[in-house]
Amino acid sequence: MTRTIVTIGAGQAAAVAARTLRRRGFDGRIELLGAEPDRPYQRPPLSKEYLAGDDDCGLHLLPEDWLARNDVHLRLGQPVVRIRPEWGLVELADGTEVAADAILVATGGSPRRLPGVEGERIHYLRTLRDADRLRAALRPGVHVIVIGAGFIGAEVAATSRATGADVTVVEALDVPLQRVLGREIGASCAAIHRRQGVRLRLGESVESVVETPTGVVVTTSGGRLEGDLVVVGIGITPNTSVAERSGLAVDNGVVVDQYCRTAVPNVYAAGDVANHWHPLFGERIRVEHFDNASRQAAAAANNMIGRTRVYADPHWFWSDQYDHNLQYTGHAPVWDELVVRGSVEECDFSVFYLRDGLVRAAFAVDRGADVLVAKELIAGQVTVSPQVLADEDVDLSELTALEEQL
Repeated sequence: MTRTIVTIGAGQAAAVAARTLRRRGFDGRIELLGAEPDRPYQRPPLSKEYLAGDDDCGLHLLPEDWLARNDVHLRLGQPVVRIRPEWGLVELADGTEVAADAILVATGGSPRRLPGVEGERIHYLRTLRDADRLRAALRPGVHVIVIGAGFIGAEVAATSRATGADVTVVEALDVPLQRVLGREIGASCAAIHRRQGVRLRLGESVESVVETPTGVVVTTSGGRLEGDLVVVGIGITPNTSVAERSGLAVDNGVVVDQYCRTAVPNVYAAGDVANHWHPLFGERIRVEHFDNASRQAAAAANNMIGRTRVYADPHWFWSDQYDHNLQYTGHAPVWDELVVRGSVEECDFSVFYLRDGLVRAAFAVDRGADVLVAKELIAGQVTVSPQVLADEDVDLSELTALEEQL
Protein backbone atom coordinates (compact mmCIF):
# COMPACT_ATOMS: atom_id res chain seq x y z
CA MET A 1 0.00 0.00 0.00
CA THR A 2 1.37 3.41 -0.99
CA ARG A 3 2.27 5.66 1.95
CA THR A 4 1.41 9.35 1.99
CA ILE A 5 3.43 12.02 3.78
CA VAL A 6 1.83 15.43 4.29
CA THR A 7 3.42 18.71 5.38
CA ILE A 8 1.26 21.33 7.04
CA GLY A 9 2.92 24.43 5.68
CA ALA A 10 4.64 24.92 2.34
CA GLY A 11 7.69 26.99 3.22
CA GLN A 12 11.39 26.27 3.73
CA ALA A 13 10.99 23.29 6.07
CA ALA A 14 8.31 21.67 3.91
CA ALA A 15 10.32 22.13 0.72
CA VAL A 16 13.48 20.63 2.24
CA ALA A 17 11.47 17.73 3.66
CA ALA A 18 10.02 16.98 0.22
CA ARG A 19 13.44 17.10 -1.44
CA THR A 20 14.96 14.90 1.28
CA LEU A 21 12.21 12.31 1.01
CA ARG A 22 12.69 11.92 -2.72
CA ARG A 23 16.49 11.97 -2.41
CA ARG A 24 16.31 9.15 0.16
CA GLY A 25 14.18 6.97 -2.08
CA PHE A 26 10.68 7.53 -0.68
CA ASP A 27 8.34 6.73 -3.57
CA GLY A 28 5.00 7.36 -1.89
CA ARG A 29 2.74 10.38 -2.24
CA ILE A 30 3.93 13.76 -0.93
CA GLU A 31 1.51 16.63 -0.35
CA LEU A 32 2.44 20.14 0.80
CA LEU A 33 -0.49 22.07 2.26
CA GLY A 34 0.11 25.83 2.28
CA ALA A 35 -2.10 28.52 3.75
CA GLU A 36 -0.47 31.15 1.52
CA PRO A 37 -1.43 31.28 -2.17
CA ASP A 38 2.19 31.51 -3.33
CA ARG A 39 4.30 28.46 -4.14
CA PRO A 40 7.15 27.73 -1.70
CA TYR A 41 9.69 30.53 -1.37
CA GLN A 42 12.63 31.53 0.81
CA ARG A 43 12.07 34.19 3.45
CA PRO A 44 15.64 35.58 3.93
CA PRO A 45 15.60 37.60 0.66
CA LEU A 46 12.38 39.34 1.71
CA SER A 47 14.33 41.71 3.97
CA LYS A 48 17.38 41.91 1.72
CA GLU A 49 17.72 41.35 -2.05
CA TYR A 50 14.05 41.02 -2.91
CA LEU A 51 13.09 44.03 -0.80
CA ALA A 52 15.78 46.01 -2.62
CA GLY A 53 14.10 45.22 -5.96
CA ASP A 54 15.99 42.12 -7.13
CA ASP A 55 13.43 39.81 -8.71
CA ASP A 56 16.14 37.32 -9.74
CA CYS A 57 17.35 36.43 -6.25
CA GLY A 58 16.38 32.75 -6.35
CA LEU A 59 13.31 33.31 -4.22
CA HIS A 60 11.31 30.21 -5.13
CA LEU A 61 12.24 26.81 -3.70
CA LEU A 62 10.54 24.14 -5.80
CA PRO A 63 10.43 24.78 -9.57
CA GLU A 64 7.38 23.54 -11.42
CA ASP A 65 9.42 21.04 -13.44
CA TRP A 66 10.94 19.57 -10.25
CA LEU A 67 7.48 19.16 -8.73
CA ALA A 68 6.26 17.39 -11.85
CA ARG A 69 9.31 15.12 -12.16
CA ASN A 70 9.16 14.15 -8.50
CA ASP A 71 5.38 13.83 -8.25
CA VAL A 72 5.12 16.29 -5.35
CA HIS A 73 1.68 17.88 -4.94
CA LEU A 74 0.96 21.41 -3.71
CA ARG A 75 -2.34 22.58 -2.25
CA LEU A 76 -1.95 26.34 -1.87
CA GLY A 77 -4.31 28.81 -0.23
CA GLN A 78 -5.60 25.87 1.81
CA PRO A 79 -5.41 26.53 5.56
CA VAL A 80 -5.40 23.44 7.77
CA VAL A 81 -7.84 23.28 10.69
CA ARG A 82 -6.57 20.23 12.57
CA ILE A 83 -4.93 16.85 12.45
CA ARG A 84 -6.98 13.78 13.31
CA PRO A 85 -4.08 11.44 14.11
CA GLU A 86 -6.25 8.55 15.25
CA TRP A 87 -7.73 8.38 11.73
CA GLY A 88 -4.64 9.47 9.80
CA LEU A 89 -6.37 12.55 8.42
CA VAL A 90 -5.63 16.26 8.00
CA GLU A 91 -8.72 18.47 7.88
CA LEU A 92 -8.70 21.62 5.71
CA ALA A 93 -10.72 24.78 6.26
CA ASP A 94 -12.99 23.97 3.30
CA GLY A 95 -13.91 20.62 4.85
CA THR A 96 -11.61 18.51 2.67
CA GLU A 97 -9.83 15.66 4.43
CA VAL A 98 -6.36 14.55 3.31
CA ALA A 99 -5.16 11.06 4.23
CA ALA A 100 -1.69 10.91 5.77
CA ASP A 101 0.52 8.15 7.12
CA ALA A 102 3.01 10.68 8.51
CA ILE A 103 2.70 14.42 9.04
CA LEU A 104 5.22 17.23 9.35
CA VAL A 105 3.97 20.35 11.11
CA ALA A 106 5.87 23.20 9.47
CA THR A 107 3.53 26.10 10.08
CA GLY A 108 6.25 28.65 10.83
CA GLY A 109 5.43 31.83 12.68
CA SER A 110 3.70 35.19 12.44
CA PRO A 111 5.12 38.64 13.16
CA ARG A 112 4.74 39.76 16.73
CA ARG A 113 2.42 42.76 16.54
CA LEU A 114 2.13 45.91 18.60
CA PRO A 115 -1.42 45.98 20.00
CA GLY A 116 -3.65 48.19 17.88
CA VAL A 117 -0.81 49.25 15.59
CA GLU A 118 -2.19 48.65 12.10
CA GLY A 119 -2.75 50.82 9.05
CA GLU A 120 -1.75 51.67 5.51
CA ARG A 121 1.58 53.13 6.62
CA ILE A 122 2.32 50.36 9.15
CA HIS A 123 4.30 47.36 7.93
CA TYR A 124 5.06 43.92 9.34
CA LEU A 125 7.37 41.73 7.26
CA ARG A 126 6.88 37.99 6.98
CA THR A 127 5.26 37.04 3.68
CA LEU A 128 5.96 37.72 0.02
CA ARG A 129 2.95 40.03 -0.07
CA ASP A 130 4.27 41.92 2.96
CA ALA A 131 7.56 42.43 1.11
CA ASP A 132 5.80 43.57 -2.06
CA ARG A 133 3.82 46.13 -0.11
CA LEU A 134 6.88 47.49 1.71
CA ARG A 135 9.01 47.47 -1.44
CA ALA A 136 6.46 49.67 -3.21
CA ALA A 137 6.72 52.24 -0.40
CA LEU A 138 10.53 52.51 -0.30
CA ARG A 139 12.07 55.34 -2.32
CA PRO A 140 14.66 58.10 -1.89
CA GLY A 141 13.80 60.63 0.78
CA VAL A 142 11.08 58.59 2.50
CA HIS A 143 11.55 58.55 6.27
CA VAL A 144 11.28 54.96 7.52
CA ILE A 145 10.94 54.34 11.24
CA VAL A 146 11.99 50.79 12.14
CA ILE A 147 10.84 49.49 15.52
CA GLY A 148 13.20 46.77 16.70
CA ALA A 149 16.95 46.35 16.09
CA GLY A 150 17.11 42.57 15.83
CA PHE A 151 18.24 40.90 12.63
CA ILE A 152 15.05 41.62 10.67
CA GLY A 153 14.86 45.24 11.80
CA ALA A 154 18.56 45.75 11.06
CA GLU A 155 18.25 44.21 7.59
CA VAL A 156 15.21 46.33 6.75
CA ALA A 157 17.10 49.41 7.93
CA ALA A 158 20.10 48.52 5.75
CA THR A 159 17.97 47.78 2.69
CA SER A 160 15.94 50.95 3.16
CA ARG A 161 19.13 53.02 3.29
CA ALA A 162 20.29 51.35 0.08
CA THR A 163 17.13 52.58 -1.65
CA GLY A 164 17.89 56.13 -0.53
CA ALA A 165 15.40 56.29 2.33
CA ASP A 166 16.09 58.11 5.59
CA VAL A 167 15.99 55.64 8.48
CA THR A 168 15.47 55.87 12.23
CA VAL A 169 15.63 52.71 14.34
CA VAL A 170 13.93 52.54 17.74
CA GLU A 171 15.15 49.82 20.12
CA ALA A 172 14.11 49.23 23.73
CA LEU A 173 17.47 47.76 24.75
CA ASP A 174 20.69 49.76 25.10
CA VAL A 175 22.30 48.23 21.99
CA PRO A 176 21.11 46.06 19.09
CA LEU A 177 21.06 42.31 19.75
CA GLN A 178 22.07 42.87 23.36
CA ARG A 179 20.59 39.61 24.68
CA VAL A 180 22.40 37.53 22.05
CA LEU A 181 25.72 39.36 21.68
CA GLY A 182 26.18 41.37 24.87
CA ARG A 183 26.66 45.11 25.26
CA GLU A 184 30.15 45.50 23.74
CA ILE A 185 29.49 43.52 20.57
CA GLY A 186 25.97 44.90 20.22
CA ALA A 187 27.52 48.39 20.26
CA SER A 188 29.66 47.41 17.27
CA CYS A 189 26.49 46.54 15.36
CA ALA A 190 25.07 49.95 16.25
CA ALA A 191 28.23 51.56 14.86
CA ILE A 192 27.74 49.79 11.52
CA HIS A 193 24.37 51.50 11.11
CA ARG A 194 25.49 54.90 12.33
CA ARG A 195 28.28 54.93 9.75
CA GLN A 196 25.59 54.51 7.08
CA GLY A 197 23.57 57.45 8.33
CA VAL A 198 20.94 55.58 10.32
CA ARG A 199 19.65 57.40 13.38
CA LEU A 200 19.42 55.09 16.39
CA ARG A 201 17.10 55.71 19.32
CA LEU A 202 18.38 53.12 21.78
CA GLY A 203 17.00 52.36 25.22
CA GLU A 204 13.63 53.83 24.22
CA SER A 205 10.36 51.95 24.52
CA VAL A 206 7.47 52.65 22.15
CA GLU A 207 4.48 54.26 23.83
CA SER A 208 2.23 54.86 20.82
CA VAL A 209 2.13 54.71 17.05
CA VAL A 210 -0.45 56.94 15.35
CA GLU A 211 -1.11 57.08 11.61
CA THR A 212 -1.99 60.53 10.29
CA PRO A 213 -3.25 61.61 6.84
CA THR A 214 0.32 62.47 5.82
CA GLY A 215 2.51 60.12 7.82
CA VAL A 216 3.09 58.36 11.12
CA VAL A 217 3.84 59.70 14.59
CA VAL A 218 5.76 57.43 16.96
CA THR A 219 5.98 58.43 20.60
CA THR A 220 8.71 56.77 22.64
CA SER A 221 9.99 57.14 26.17
CA GLY A 222 12.55 59.52 24.65
CA GLY A 223 10.23 61.78 22.69
CA ARG A 224 8.24 62.10 19.49
CA LEU A 225 9.19 60.96 15.98
CA GLU A 226 7.52 61.76 12.69
CA GLY A 227 7.98 59.59 9.62
CA ASP A 228 6.35 58.44 6.41
CA LEU A 229 6.01 54.79 7.38
CA VAL A 230 6.77 52.35 10.19
CA VAL A 231 8.20 48.84 9.97
CA VAL A 232 7.71 46.75 13.10
CA GLY A 233 10.35 44.04 13.48
CA ILE A 234 10.10 42.66 17.02
CA GLY A 235 10.25 38.93 16.38
CA ILE A 236 7.67 36.28 15.59
CA THR A 237 5.31 34.03 17.49
CA PRO A 238 5.03 30.35 16.45
CA ASN A 239 1.89 29.36 14.56
CA THR A 240 0.58 26.70 16.91
CA SER A 241 -3.20 26.89 16.41
CA VAL A 242 -3.34 23.73 14.28
CA ALA A 243 -1.21 21.86 16.82
CA GLU A 244 -3.36 23.03 19.71
CA ARG A 245 -6.58 21.98 18.00
CA SER A 246 -4.98 18.62 17.25
CA GLY A 247 -4.03 17.85 20.85
CA LEU A 248 -0.25 18.19 20.35
CA ALA A 249 1.89 19.42 23.23
CA VAL A 250 2.58 23.14 22.80
CA ASP A 251 4.98 25.24 24.86
CA ASN A 252 6.57 28.14 22.99
CA GLY A 253 6.01 26.12 19.84
CA VAL A 254 5.26 22.49 19.08
CA VAL A 255 7.20 20.32 21.54
CA VAL A 256 9.44 17.76 19.80
CA ASP A 257 12.28 15.47 20.85
CA GLN A 258 15.77 15.14 19.36
CA TYR A 259 14.27 13.25 16.42
CA CYS A 260 11.79 16.08 15.69
CA ARG A 261 8.94 13.79 16.85
CA THR A 262 5.91 14.99 18.78
CA ALA A 263 4.40 12.73 21.41
CA VAL A 264 1.73 11.70 18.88
CA PRO A 265 2.87 8.79 16.68
CA ASN A 266 3.79 9.72 13.09
CA VAL A 267 3.51 13.46 13.71
CA TYR A 268 6.68 15.55 13.51
CA ALA A 269 7.49 19.26 13.55
CA ALA A 270 10.35 21.36 12.18
CA GLY A 271 11.36 24.95 11.58
CA ASP A 272 10.26 28.13 13.33
CA VAL A 273 7.32 26.38 15.01
CA ALA A 274 9.32 23.54 16.60
CA ASN A 275 10.46 23.71 20.24
CA HIS A 276 13.15 21.09 19.91
CA TRP A 277 15.09 19.18 22.58
CA HIS A 278 18.67 19.89 21.57
CA PRO A 279 20.97 17.14 22.87
CA LEU A 280 24.14 19.19 22.38
CA PHE A 281 22.94 22.07 24.56
CA GLY A 282 20.78 19.98 26.87
CA GLU A 283 17.70 22.17 26.68
CA ARG A 284 14.67 23.01 24.57
CA ILE A 285 15.34 25.64 21.91
CA ARG A 286 13.05 27.18 19.30
CA VAL A 287 15.05 28.86 16.53
CA GLU A 288 13.73 31.22 13.86
CA HIS A 289 16.33 30.84 11.12
CA PHE A 290 16.66 29.43 7.61
CA ASP A 291 19.48 26.94 8.25
CA ASN A 292 17.76 25.45 11.29
CA ALA A 293 14.51 25.01 9.36
CA SER A 294 16.39 23.24 6.56
CA ARG A 295 18.44 20.90 8.73
CA GLN A 296 15.61 20.11 11.11
CA ALA A 297 13.29 19.30 8.21
CA ALA A 298 15.89 16.99 6.68
CA ALA A 299 16.24 15.14 9.99
CA ALA A 300 12.47 14.84 10.36
CA ALA A 301 12.09 13.54 6.80
CA ASN A 302 14.71 10.87 7.39
CA ASN A 303 13.03 9.80 10.61
CA MET A 304 9.64 9.59 8.90
CA ILE A 305 10.97 6.86 6.59
CA GLY A 306 12.94 4.94 9.19
CA ARG A 307 16.38 6.46 8.63
CA THR A 308 16.98 7.40 12.27
CA ARG A 309 18.62 10.80 12.63
CA VAL A 310 19.22 12.86 15.78
CA TYR A 311 19.14 16.58 15.09
CA ALA A 312 22.05 17.93 17.13
CA ASP A 313 23.64 20.49 14.81
CA PRO A 314 24.84 23.78 16.31
CA HIS A 315 22.58 26.54 15.03
CA TRP A 316 23.98 28.91 12.40
CA PHE A 317 22.61 32.01 10.74
CA TRP A 318 23.79 35.00 8.80
CA SER A 319 22.76 38.56 8.02
CA ASP A 320 23.91 40.82 5.19
CA GLN A 321 23.90 44.49 6.17
CA TYR A 322 25.42 47.10 3.83
CA ASP A 323 28.81 45.69 2.75
CA HIS A 324 29.15 43.52 5.85
CA ASN A 325 28.37 39.86 6.38
CA LEU A 326 27.41 38.94 9.96
CA GLN A 327 27.32 35.32 11.13
CA TYR A 328 26.46 33.58 14.39
CA THR A 329 26.65 29.96 15.44
CA GLY A 330 25.78 28.06 18.61
CA HIS A 331 23.65 28.92 21.61
CA ALA A 332 24.88 30.91 24.58
CA PRO A 333 22.11 32.56 26.61
CA VAL A 334 24.78 33.06 29.29
CA TRP A 335 28.58 32.96 29.15
CA ASP A 336 31.42 33.41 31.60
CA GLU A 337 34.11 34.53 29.16
CA LEU A 338 34.08 36.48 25.91
CA VAL A 339 37.12 36.28 23.62
CA VAL A 340 37.65 38.76 20.79
CA ARG A 341 39.79 37.92 17.78
CA GLY A 342 40.61 40.86 15.48
CA SER A 343 39.52 44.47 15.80
CA VAL A 344 36.04 45.47 16.93
CA GLU A 345 36.89 49.12 16.23
CA GLU A 346 37.78 48.34 12.61
CA CYS A 347 34.71 46.11 12.26
CA ASP A 348 36.83 43.10 11.33
CA PHE A 349 36.56 40.54 14.10
CA SER A 350 35.14 37.36 15.51
CA VAL A 351 34.08 36.78 19.09
CA PHE A 352 33.77 33.52 21.01
CA TYR A 353 31.36 32.98 23.90
CA LEU A 354 32.73 30.46 26.41
CA ARG A 355 31.13 28.73 29.34
CA ASP A 356 33.02 26.34 31.60
CA GLY A 357 35.95 26.42 29.18
CA LEU A 358 33.91 25.35 26.14
CA VAL A 359 33.02 27.46 23.11
CA ARG A 360 29.23 27.67 23.17
CA ALA A 361 28.69 30.32 20.48
CA ALA A 362 30.54 32.63 18.12
CA PHE A 363 29.77 35.80 16.19
CA ALA A 364 31.76 37.39 13.39
CA VAL A 365 31.74 40.35 11.07
CA ASP A 366 33.27 39.52 7.68
CA ARG A 367 35.01 36.45 9.11
CA GLY A 368 32.80 33.58 8.06
CA ALA A 369 35.69 31.09 8.16
CA ASP A 370 36.08 31.67 11.90
CA VAL A 371 32.41 30.89 12.43
CA LEU A 372 32.71 27.63 10.50
CA VAL A 373 35.58 26.57 12.76
CA ALA A 374 33.63 27.64 15.84
CA LYS A 375 30.70 25.51 14.69
CA GLU A 376 32.96 22.45 14.68
CA LEU A 377 34.42 23.33 18.06
CA ILE A 378 30.92 23.65 19.50
CA ALA A 379 29.74 20.37 17.97
CA GLY A 380 32.83 18.54 19.25
CA GLN A 381 32.73 20.24 22.65
CA VAL A 382 36.42 21.00 22.24
CA THR A 383 38.27 22.81 25.02
CA VAL A 384 40.39 25.64 23.61
CA SER A 385 42.31 28.20 25.61
CA PRO A 386 41.12 31.82 25.26
CA GLN A 387 44.66 32.86 24.39
CA VAL A 388 44.69 30.56 21.37
CA LEU A 389 41.30 31.80 20.16
CA ALA A 390 42.43 35.42 20.41
CA ASP A 391 45.83 34.89 18.75
CA GLU A 392 45.59 35.80 15.06
CA ASP A 393 48.84 34.00 14.36
CA VAL A 394 47.04 30.72 15.12
CA ASP A 395 45.27 29.02 12.23
CA LEU A 396 41.93 28.14 13.81
CA SER A 397 41.26 25.42 11.26
CA GLU A 398 44.15 23.46 12.75
CA LEU A 399 42.20 23.19 16.00
CA THR A 400 39.50 21.13 14.33
CA ALA A 401 42.06 19.11 12.37
CA LEU A 402 43.78 18.22 15.65
CA GLU A 403 40.46 17.18 17.18
CA GLU A 404 39.81 14.82 14.26
CA GLN A 405 43.12 13.07 14.94
CA LEU A 406 42.40 12.47 18.62
